[in-house]
Amino acid sequence: MKVLLFCDPGIDDSLAIIYALMHPDIELLGIVTSYGNVSKDQATVNAAYLAGLAGRSDIPVISGAEFPLSGENTVYYPEIHGSQGLGPIRPPVSVQGNYQEFHYLYKIIEGNIQDLVIVDVGRSTSLAAAFNLNQSLMTKVKKISLMGGAFLVPGNVTPMAEANFHGDPIAANVVLKYAAEVVISPLNITNSAIVTREIANFIYNQSASPFKNLIPPVTDYYSAYYQKMNPGMKGAPIHDVIPFYQLMNPAFVLTKERKITVLTCQEGRGTSEADLRSSSRNDGSKRFIGLQFDYRHFISDFIKIMVNKV
Repeated sequence: MKVLLFCDPGIDDSLAIIYALMHPDIELLGIVTSYGNVSKDQATVNAAYLAGLAGRSDIPVISGAEFPLSGENTVYYPEIHGSQGLGPIRPPVSVQGNYQEFHYLYKIIEGNIQDLVIVDVGRSTSLAAAFNLNQSLMTKVKKISLMGGAFLVPGNVTPMAEANFHGDPIAANVVLKYAAEVVISPLNITNSAIVTREIANFIYNQSASPFKNLIPPVTDYYSAYYQKMNPGMKGAPIHDVIPFYQLMNPAFVLTKERKITVLTCQEGRGTSEADLRSSSRNDGSKRFIGLQFDYRHFISDFIKIMVNKV
């Protein structure tokens, strides 16, 4: 599967990048970076740093959005992801990489339009801008996979809203309106994608990958935050790996096809709406919401990919 990734690394974004780089059936064609968990500039350094660790400094790292379409200032949360986005890890200030300007993403899309999938695990500002600047090309992309939303479950930034949709609900609606097909991995499933310290240490002990020294410390950092917020939690949910897992293992994720709207009003900002009543039916919208997944299969798959024993 050929993938163009939009992200804002961020610990779970970074684990998603690592998963994509390690997966034998994923070809990562480019990484579009933007604000979100950290600033756009820091996200760009982090993406290039991770690609470099894998010996893939050739992968284009494309500069995206610096702030949401509303023009608001973004608040960052170093207590969740660390001051530089990788928990206790400090990437070098200057990282060699294949840095490209925003328009370069169209070259990637045009050259792979028949089999390209876009994965967006951050605020959708950059992806919405891509539609705005070249709608005719972007509507030809056959599938887009998003991490975002919370459907009939609590949000993680407000009582109702998930962080990515809350960060730029206007952009999320642009993607939902114009994309040919959208697969969404919401908090309904990503909240349960828990990686424990024991799993991280097992990966460290079994793996010979260039990322083995990174996984335990970032998992520890991430887990510490979640355990502070929810003392009963035994690890941390790696939200942004789920869109990749769902694409590669669709039989293990239960989805429903429904029209989706993201609220933009201040009181309900970022709230994702869909008719999930038992009386509702698939509506032909090609908007698919992940509602349940097989955790045992997921964690087995995650370990297998991360230790590079496939």
